[in-house]
Amino acid sequence: MAGSQNIRHAARILQAGGIIAYPTEGVFGLGCLPDDPDAVGKILKIKSRDPAMGLILIVSDPGQIVEWIELPKGDLDLQSANDNPVTWIIPASDDAPPWICGDHDSIAVRLTTHPVARALCNEADSAIVSTSANTTGHSPPRNSLLLRRQFRALVDYIVPGECGPATGPSEIRDYLTGEILRPS
Repeated sequence: MAGSQNIRHAARILQAGGIIAYPTEGVFGLGCLPDDPDAVGKILKIKSRDPAMGLILIVSDPGQIVEWIELPKGDLDLQSANDNPVTWIIPASDDAPPWICGDHDSIAVRLTTHPVARALCNEADSAIVSTSANTTGHSPPRNSLLLRRQFRALVDYIVPGECGPATGPSEIRDYLTGEILRPS
């Protein structure tokens, strides 16, 4: 796992509006704080991603997104596993940032099990944008050498660490129905 000094440094960069690359359960991700529209815009530009698609957020604690979601009473259970991560599609509240939702009335959220990604959310005390470190149409790197080659000049910091054991993108499920929208 990345050292605590690296995690603190990355969190400071996030809080200052920066962009980081970091390991997740399956691939390296690009991230920023989700309430920073300028930082989100930079990520969309790096990826050549259509803003209408929306973005996935990772959290270390469901409390990091409660003001942005609209659910019936009860606990928010975002079960996931390091080898089979699940991204949940949850109805968005009126407070959810439109640059995160895109053209959707929902937010995509994953309770991360990756130790580096969890530590980043904890240290930043925030959800973090988590989109694969690739440009649209290309495969994301799974090793840090390729990541550095492709993104060193595009991000403010690359957090040291290795990706987890997942071999593909996360499964996507509708939170209210449990329906699998994209298998893993």
